[in-house]
Amino acid sequence: MNKTRKIVVVGLMAAVLSVLSVLQIPGPTGVPFTLQVFAVALCGYVLGWKLGALAVVIYVLLGTVGVPVFAGATAGPGVLVGVSGGFIFGFIVQAACCGLFVNWKAANKGLRILLLAVSGAAGAAICEILGAITIHLVGGMGYGAAVVYCFVSFFPLDLVKTFLALFISLPIRKGLHASGLAG
Repeated sequence: MNKTRKIVVVGLMAAVLSVLSVLQIPGPTGVPFTLQVFAVALCGYVLGWKLGALAVVIYVLLGTVGVPVFAGATAGPGVLVGVSGGFIFGFIVQAACCGLFVNWKAANKGLRILLLAVSGAAGAAICEILGAITIHLVGGMGYGAAVVYCFVSFFPLDLVKTFLALFISLPIRKGLHASGLAG
C-alpha cells in the first residue's frame, strides 16, 4: 500500500473512532455505554498493529488539542490527566495488540483468528489495568478496588466489543485488500 493510501485509511479509521467515541447511551450504573472500545479494536484489526495504533494516536492528539472526540464530546489535556486518562492511553496499546497477528499468514485460519482474539483480549486487559491506575491515582480509589471495579464493570462488555470488532474486521480487510487499500 502506498503512502497516500495509508494516510487516507489511517485518517478514516481515526474519524470512525472519533464518531463512535462521542456517541453514548446512558448506562444503568451511571457509566455511559460507548463504542469506543469497539472502534479501537477495529482500528487494530483493520489496519494492523502499527497503523492501528497510529490511528488511535491521531484520535488522542485531536482530543488533546480541543477537538471534542472523547466520550461525551469532551476534549482537552484535562481529560488525559483525569480518571479516564489511563483508558485513553490504554486504547493505543489495545489497538496495537489487536493488530499483532493481522498480517500473519497461518496455514490454519482458525489458529490465526484465535491468536487475534487472544491478543485483542490481552489489549483490553492492559487497557483496564491502565484505567485502574488512573482511577487509583486521580480518583482516590484503592488500587486493588480500582482493578476489581474495572474488570467487573467494564472488561466483560469490552471483550464482547473487541470480539465483535474482530469478526466485523474480517470482511472489511478483505474489501480493503480487493481495492488495494490494505497492505
